[in-house]
Amino acid sequence: MRKISRKGLSGENLGFFLAGFVEGEGSFNVSLRRKTDYRVNWQVVMSFNVSQKDPSVLETLKRELDCGIIKTRRFDNLYSYDVTNPKDIIQKVIPFFLKHPLLSETKKKNFMIFCRIASLMEKGEHRNLSGLKRILLLREKINEGKGRTRKYGIDDIFPEKESSETTR
Repeated sequence: MRKISRKGLSGENLGFFLAGFVEGEGSFNVSLRRKTDYRVNWQVVMSFNVSQKDPSVLETLKRELDCGIIKTRRFDNLYSYDVTNPKDIIQKVIPFFLKHPLLSETKKKNFMIFCRIASLMEKGEHRNLSGLKRILLLREKINEGKGRTRKYGIDDIFPEKESSETTR
């Protein structure tokens, strides 16, 4: 291991610093929106976000990834950096974290599931019921544990979840 000072960070060192920052403060998520004009009646929305009281590192992350937006959340005055454009997630966010890997097992697992979902979506699998089901079964494994809340879950879309189904 080598120490990296935040002073004068650039290039690869900056990338690894930002990956470490996201390790502690970032999140990879997949949410659902009811859309009656969609063939499967649901929109799958992938998002990468990081929240902080001070926007300076978020601005650096936004500049490095060259995508997303920074906004202030009204209810807690935190700054939030968000990327939801599927093309940006696939072409910018995922490659960045493949080049600058996350280290913790939990964050690494969440990221790899996120990548699998992105791959399915890139192939259009979110537009048919069997693909949507595969995506939602994978999504159940992201951010597991206490405190996780979702407006819509797999049981809302597929009430008789097949327990024997695999998510390969």
